[in-house]
Amino acid sequence: MTASAANPPDAPRFAVREIALLERPVHLRLPFRFGVVTLTECPQAFAHARIELPDGRSAWGAAAELMAPKWFDKNLALSNDDNFDQLRDVLRLARDAYLADVSPDTAFGHFARHHDAHQAAAASRGHNPLLASYGPALLDRALLDALCRAIGRSFYAAVRGNSVGLGARHAAFAPFDWPRTLHALAPPATSIAARHTVGLLDAITAADLTQPVHDGLPETLEQVIERYGHRHFKLKVAGRVDDDVARLTRIAAVLERIGEPIVVSLDGNEQYDSADGVLELLARLRATPALARLLDAIAFIEQPIARKSALDTDVRAIAAIRPVIVDESDGELDAFVRARARGYGGISSKTCKGAYRSLLNAARCAAWNAERAAPSSAAPGAPRYFMSGEDLTTQAGLAVQQDLALVNLLGIAHVERNGHHYVNGMAALPEREQSAFLAAHPDLYERSHGAVRVRIERGRIAIGSLDGTGYASGALPAWDAMTPLAPAPEFPRS
Repeated sequence: MTASAANPPDAPRFAVREIALLERPVHLRLPFRFGVVTLTECPQAFAHARIELPDGRSAWGAAAELMAPKWFDKNLALSNDDNFDQLRDVLRLARDAYLADVSPDTAFGHFARHHDAHQAAAASRGHNPLLASYGPALLDRALLDALCRAIGRSFYAAVRGNSVGLGARHAAFAPFDWPRTLHALAPPATSIAARHTVGLLDAITAADLTQPVHDGLPETLEQVIERYGHRHFKLKVAGRVDDDVARLTRIAAVLERIGEPIVVSLDGNEQYDSADGVLELLARLRATPALARLLDAIAFIEQPIARKSALDTDVRAIAAIRPVIVDESDGELDAFVRARARGYGGISSKTCKGAYRSLLNAARCAAWNAERAAPSSAAPGAPRYFMSGEDLTTQAGLAVQQDLALVNLLGIAHVERNGHHYVNGMAALPEREQSAFLAAHPDLYERSHGAVRVRIERGRIAIGSLDGTGYASGALPAWDAMTPLAPAPEFPRS
């Protein structure tokens, strides 16, 4: 591999002129349990940014992301409100840094020149690297959107043609020939398989419904499969082997009725203290006849070990059975490199961690796969190193569209989607906003049960309309229906 030029000559440069940070509440129709938290409501953050090109042209761009508690920082001493304040703080840190330097740069250049200083500033305020990444990740997407609109290109075309300026500006990105790497990314597909999340509180059958919502939308796994036709599933496990085996057995009984092949991932959510616990779980699955089909369908295991020790734990014994991927431990840009040395084979793509981080890890996968063959635990023909598409309850509108476009660009065949299940689509949004997104993306959305919502048919999401000018959105949210980002206390707290 040869290093690409530090400043790709054809990438447009621009100055960042304005960044507005806003938020609005999101209320869940069903409680969502992941890891150590049960989520019922949560703010969604928005960035609205204006750039200016040297010739005087100006354009606005936007991005959105849920401020999920107890994922970026799982410290049980912190309340959900504490977590929201942390996320607001890193957003403000990133905004102030990007606005403080008004010299023009490429889209990637703005990220590269601020990344290390932002991480250091966030650390000085008590924020871990994964949490710190949330701020630039949101702003970078808004700037990418603005750039695409300014030059009249789609996100796919802008990235594949390196209009974003990826290069050696940051040391982590220096080893790759970025024009060649980006050009090799798959042309955008027009649909993607949705991997349905089965959370730890989710009802599997009607017998599990103690407080039915009765809103006409699916509430149980059985109903989800009947309504959406899913064939891909993400199953949460809790780190208690007996309970996990019992719950997986009940889930398997429902999945057994599906006549077509299924794909499953297990999400450990850092609930296992060691590799031995995960190995015990796999041994119990193997010893349970009712779980034979489910075990065969497991494509990978996601972050089963707590982040404090995950990258210090050798997982090769687990990986010999099923590939293991990193999710919450993906705090620093070199996390995948460190994880690879411990036996991990994959890493998640999430827009909340940053689009450039996903592109960097995709380049690593391509390079590493060119060096070595797949291990015995991978499916026949599967690459040894790979990326998965995971959700953080991305909401209908900008958030879900930008995440879908990113995983589509990376060539990922299926992606976890859960926001459409736990939240009642766009029901809480102004009618004009719902209608605008439905008109701009009639393949992705439908109107049903009184609201615009993500359309899933035969387990797939149609995404052809994301290939338009801008970062995957032909509509914008109703800015007047939001409030400025709420004030947060000073960090670090005494």
